[in-house]
Amino acid sequence: MSAAASERNFEERIARDEKIEPNDFMPDTYRHTLIRQISQHAHSEIVGMLPEGNWITRAPTLKRKAILLAKVQDEAGHGLYLYSACETLGVDRDRLYEELHSGKAKYSSIFNYPSLTWADMGAIGWLVDGAAIMNQVPLCRTSYGPYARAMVRICKEESFHQRQGYDILLSLCRGSAEQKAMAQDALNRWWWPSLMMFGPTDKDSTHTEQSMRWKIKRFTNDELRQRFVDMTKPQADLLGLTIPDPDLKWNEEKQGYDFGEINWDEFWQVVKGNGPCNFERIEARKKAWEDGAWVREAASEYARKYSS
Repeated sequence: MSAAASERNFEERIARDEKIEPNDFMPDTYRHTLIRQISQHAHSEIVGMLPEGNWITRAPTLKRKAILLAKVQDEAGHGLYLYSACETLGVDRDRLYEELHSGKAKYSSIFNYPSLTWADMGAIGWLVDGAAIMNQVPLCRTSYGPYARAMVRICKEESFHQRQGYDILLSLCRGSAEQKAMAQDALNRWWWPSLMMFGPTDKDSTHTEQSMRWKIKRFTNDELRQRFVDMTKPQADLLGLTIPDPDLKWNEEKQGYDFGEINWDEFWQVVKGNGPCNFERIEARKKAWEDGAWVREAASEYARKYSS
C-alpha cells in the first residue's frame, strides 16, 4: 500500500472510531503527539506522588495513613501503565525518564505547588483528582488502543482517590471551627491551580485542534474546565466552603457557571519551571533515579545471567 493510501486508510479508521494499535500504520505526527501526551501523563502520575508522600507519616490516624499509602501506590502503578503504553510507540523508557530529569519533558503544573497542611490531602483528592477524572474519562475512548485500555483502570482508581479527598474535607468541615478554616484555606490555595490543570485556553492551545481531529482528545480544554466548575460548585456548597472566585455565578442561559479569569501569567511561569516547587520536584525524581541505580543494575545482570 502506498504512503498516500496508508494515510487515507488511517484517517478512515479514525472516522469510524476504530482503535489504532501499535503495529498499525500511523502518521509520524500522530505517534509523536501520543508520545508527548502519554509521557507527560506518566510523568504527572510519578511526580504527583511527591506532595502526598510528604504526608504519609503525618496523617492523623493509622487508617488515614493506610489509605494515603494505598493512594500513592496506585499513582505509581498509573505511571507504570502509562510508560508501558508509551513504549508500544517505539520509545525507550529510559529516554522518557531522561527527558523528565533534564526538564525537556513537562508534567502537570499542579504538582509544583506545596502541600502545607493535612487539609491539602483533601483538596488534592477532591480537586486535583476530580480535574484528572474530568480529563481522563474521555481518554478511555481515545483512538490509540493501549492508551485507552490503560485509562479504564486508572479512572476507576482515580474515582476512589477523589472520594478519599472529599471525605477528608467533609470530616474537617464537620469538626471544629479551626478544622473547617483549614479546609477553606486549602480550597483557597488549590482552586485556581486546579483550573489550570486543563491547560491553556482553546485559542492558545497548540495541540488541541489536531488531537481532536485524530480523536486522541474528545473535548477541548475549555469544555472540560467548564464541566469541572459545574460539577465542583455544588460539592463545595455541600461542604459549606466558599470557592475563592467573586465572579462565580450561575448563568441560566448556558446552564452553567460563569467564573473569573485565570492568572495565565502564573500558569506559564509554572510550566516554564518557575513554580514554587519545580526545582524540588525534579531534584527528588533525580535522586530517586540515582538511588535506584543498583536495583536496575542487579535486575539487568540477573536477567542476563538466567536468559543465556
